[in-house]
This record gives sequence, C-alpha cells and structure tokens, in this order.
Amino acid sequence: MRYRKLGKTEAEISEIGYGAWGIGGTQWLGGRDDESQRALRRAFELGVNFVDTALAYGDGRSERLVAQAVKSSFHHIFVATKVPPKNRIWPASPSTPISEVFPYDYIIQSTNESLKNLGVEQIYLQQLHTWTDAWIDREEWRRAAESLKRSGKVRFFGISVAEHEPDSALEAAKSGMIDAVQVIYNIFDQTPEKNLFPLCQKNRIGILARVPLDEGGLTGAITEETTFEPGEFRESYFRGDRKRQVVERVEALKRDLTDVPGTLPEIALRFCLSRPAVTTVIPGMRRVETVESSCRTSDAGKLDERTLAILKRHSWNRNFYQ
Repeated sequence: MRYRKLGKTEAEISEIGYGAWGIGGTQWLGGRDDESQRALRRAFELGVNFVDTALAYGDGRSERLVAQAVKSSFHHIFVATKVPPKNRIWPASPSTPISEVFPYDYIIQSTNESLKNLGVEQIYLQQLHTWTDAWIDREEWRRAAESLKRSGKVRFFGISVAEHEPDSALEAAKSGMIDAVQVIYNIFDQTPEKNLFPLCQKNRIGILARVPLDEGGLTGAITEETTFEPGEFRESYFRGDRKRQVVERVEALKRDLTDVPGTLPEIALRFCLSRPAVTTVIPGMRRVETVESSCRTSDAGKLDERTLAILKRHSWNRNFYQ
C-alpha cells in the first residue's frame, strides 16, 4: 500500500481508503455486519488506514461498525465522517437557506452523535455531507467548524460536493476554511480535473475521490438483466434503459483496454490514482475479496499516458442521480 499526504494535514493516508456507505445497510441491501467486520479488518491488515463514513449511513450503523473494527485494530486509522443535511435533501440547492440545512447547533449536535457512535473523543475529518457555494459567506457553518476544532472534537474540516457538480466547491476551496473535498471522480465523470483539482493542488487541499466505480457500473458486472432488491439505491440509479446505456459504454471501454493488464475495476481505481491531486480513492468494499482486489491497485501504480489518453475519450456527461 502506498500513502499520500492529506492536504496541509500531517496525515499520510492510504491511496485506497475504505468507503463505508455500503455497510450502513439502508440503501445498499444484502450485506451482513459480520461480513462488513471481516472486510474492514482485512483492509486494515493490507495497509488501509483511512475510512470514510457518515452519520446518515444507516442512521449511525456504519459509524458503529467502523468503531468496532478500529477498536480491534493494531494500526492507527484516520476516520472521516459527515454531518447530514438537516432537511435530508441531497444534493443541496443554492436557493435553500443554510438555516434549513446546516444551522450551527445542528452541526454541533450531529458531530456529538458521531463521536458517540465512533467511540472517540476527536473526529479526524468532519465533513458537511452536501454543499453549495451559495453558503460560502454564511457564519453558521464557519462558526461551527471553528468551534469544533477549537474544542478538540474535530481535527480537520471538509465538504462533500454535490453529485457531478465539482465547480460548486470552488469558492470553498479558496476560503481557507476547509482541508479536504470529497468529489465524484471516475472514468465516466472526469470533470473535477478542469477546475477543482488544480485549485485544490494550489491551496494544498486533500481530494477524496468517491464513486470510482460508478456505483457498480465500472465493475463490468452490470448487465441488462441485472436486478436489485426492491428499495435498494441502485434500483433507482440504474432504472429505465440506464443499464443498457452502461453496458454499451462498458463494452466500448473494454474493447479499448484489451491490451491493458488488470480487471476493469482495477484499471478504474488506477485511473483515479494516476492524478496527483487525488489523495485517496474510497470504493465501497463490503466483502473481503473486494478489499483484496482494490488494495492491489495501489501496488500496481499509475497508468501510463497512453492508457490515460484512451480513457479520456470515455468521459460521459450524464447524471443518474436525478
């Protein structure tokens, strides 16, 4: 496992981080807590030292599972979590007042809940779980971030950018108030490269690349016949003819990658790690075998320029979250 500096912080975190949304169980069905514990422990054994969870993942279930695994680990683990929007609406709308989403007292209250779930006195990286730069000058979130850091309850503060809107974080990245930005970045959505990545590099802000496998689309396992359990998040994400669209895009991708070693998911993770702006990539890893295959990509290193040029052509402008 290789490690990268998280922005201006002192942390050297693993290139492969553990994305803990799936183990929360509310929107990703079919997982078991014992299986999640084995996956977390195996990740730590293989050098993963960064976990990204959230209070909203299973109403704290993900945080509690992470806490169990971290407590039993012999390694130091950096844990990041998130404050959910009070109105529970993702993504944030610029027209919604911050008082309905992240009022000061609510940010403090949510952080205290996460501290209890995680069984720690300090959260290494606390994040707002959605964001719009319309709030950049509002004192509610700024005062909360400063108060939490001053009290020692939070070490560093960041934001999680709305789906497929990396430019919505540009003013926050200039503000000096945040230490990390979490953003969707994968072969299909390469838009953060244009404006967000250069700005974050300039200002020494860490980048957490989420959804590196397009919610499963870039695993190559989605077919037109794939079904999901009723109520699972991906049932909506891949609704209508979206599975067909994904299959067509993935088949074209595979044809262009015939001479590139590795599985499609491994190449997709290496794509993210080939950008120096990216600190860590956080795939969901509910099973041990997924942990092992994902962690191998760090040892494989960056993709060559020829392969990156091929992948550049597969950028896809669409939003399946809508």
